Amino acid sequence: MISGIPSLGATGLAPTETVSPTASAPTTAAATGVDFTAMLSDMASGAVSTLKTAEVTSFQGLQGQASVQKVVDAVMQAETTLQTAMAIRDKVVSSYQELSRMAI
Repeated sequence: MISGIPSLGATGLAPTETVSPTASAPTTAAATGVDFTAMLSDMASGAVSTLKTAEVTSFQGLQGQASVQKVVDAVMQAETTLQTAMAIRDKVVSSYQELSRMAI
């Protein structure tokens, strides 16, 4: 049957967490030394990897080696990744056009 829910102490989780006001703030790309081109390169590599994974999963689904749910999840993730990449591309092109219109 259904067992009872264990108390928080039995699972090893603390019931509350305290956050000090002097906690360190998240680091920015400038603080870590990562430049913009490296960040874009990593994002592009990740996008290509996601699209390739979705393609492989789709072929596995056609061959009956992957469930429909896995195929749909992979394709939806690839679609989201592609839409994000296109939005970033559009912003970069728009920024370039704006800079090219500036008078020197």
